[in-house]
Amino acid sequence: MSISAFEHPFLSGLVGDDEVAQLFGAEAEIEAMLAFELALANSEAASGLIPVAAAERIAIACADFEPDMAALRKEASRDGVVVPELVRQLRNAAGEEAGRHVHFGATSQDVIDTALVLRLKRLCGVLVDRLARLEEAFGELDRKYGGRELMGHTRMQAAIAITVSDRIRAWCDPLVRLRERLASFSASGGFSVQFGGAAGTLEKLGDKADIVRAALANELSLGDAVQWQSQRDRLAEFAGILSLITGSLGKFGQDIALLAELGAEIELTGGGGSSAMAHKQNPVAAEVLVTLARFNAVQLSGMHQAIVHEQERSGAAWTLEWLILPSMAAAAGASLRLAAELIGNIRSLGRAGAKS
Repeated sequence: MSISAFEHPFLSGLVGDDEVAQLFGAEAEIEAMLAFELALANSEAASGLIPVAAAERIAIACADFEPDMAALRKEASRDGVVVPELVRQLRNAAGEEAGRHVHFGATSQDVIDTALVLRLKRLCGVLVDRLARLEEAFGELDRKYGGRELMGHTRMQAAIAITVSDRIRAWCDPLVRLRERLASFSASGGFSVQFGGAAGTLEKLGDKADIVRAALANELSLGDAVQWQSQRDRLAEFAGILSLITGSLGKFGQDIALLAELGAEIELTGGGGSSAMAHKQNPVAAEVLVTLARFNAVQLSGMHQAIVHEQERSGAAWTLEWLILPSMAAAAGASLRLAAELIGNIRSLGRAGAKS
């Protein structure tokens, strides 16, 4: 069993997304945190802050590291974060001499936030690829049926005839803009390293702080930005894009469900069966697109609440992000998956033989 439908043994088949879920699993998170510690050691060794031999030993320890998950769970319940215990285990793995240099000058939030950004960057690539494929699928749908006539509706009432191309444009154009918006977010520093130390000042690194941070960002292929540990606007902006993706696909799902209700202008295959009415084919994918759109719209308000990080660090607002953002990502991934499935199930759209 699972509290989250996105990870539920069978409900995840409906609303989940395996590829996105893996990015937010414990294995991926630990891998990203180890990448931070390795890059930090390399950057500090290059700047003369720690011995090169120590960085080399830390690299070996990271490569061979096998976490004690039970200990991580136990200590996270006490410390509020997993990093202190993870660092303790990594220091033991690196040995006494090199272990003293693990995590030098960093704090737990640097590790967790940077590990999150590393995975969000990978997620962005997944979303961009899927959006591009959806654009192609809508283009193919347009080539097949775009010239057919479709009854336009305004305020849920029949209005005037439009073409299928007109309706497809309303479905697809927002996705093009959102793909471009994700690319712009990435290019403008949306995925930047977080490195500030205890209170954001990198006091232990002295005059080498900026040099090490830039090297760390370069090692991780992230943007170099001055610490942003209490500035959560970029994460909220990314969550907003996730909600716009699910919302735009929710409009597509709602339109398909309404077309299926009327029946004359669409033919679908692969619908869901009914336990009581064997003749029915329920537009399940279309319905779930609406559900996921509404889910993310609700979650977005929580991400905006999490912008309120008091002073230099917030435990409360930070933890709220952990509860919300992975689910929003899963919902966006599932929406793109379901939308592609739904397009593939359209066997006819518009009035055959009718041209505007």
